[in-house]
Amino acid sequence: MPSVKIREGEAFERALRRFTKACEKAGLLSEIKKHQHFEKPSERRKRKVNAAKRKARKIQFFESM
Repeated sequence: MPSVKIREGEAFERALRRFTKACEKAGLLSEIKKHQHFEKPSERRKRKVNAAKRKARKIQFFESM
């Protein structure tokens, strides 16, 4: 669980922004979204295949430049 200590004279909004960044870095939000509903194994495979295709396309695009 990410934690943030408020520094001397730091505004609450700034500390909150640091906390949200720490949560994003830890992958907390994506983990919560994953567990919101049950995902069938076939859907999980399809999502992983699509992610691999996107990654391959991205690599190929930057190699061609």
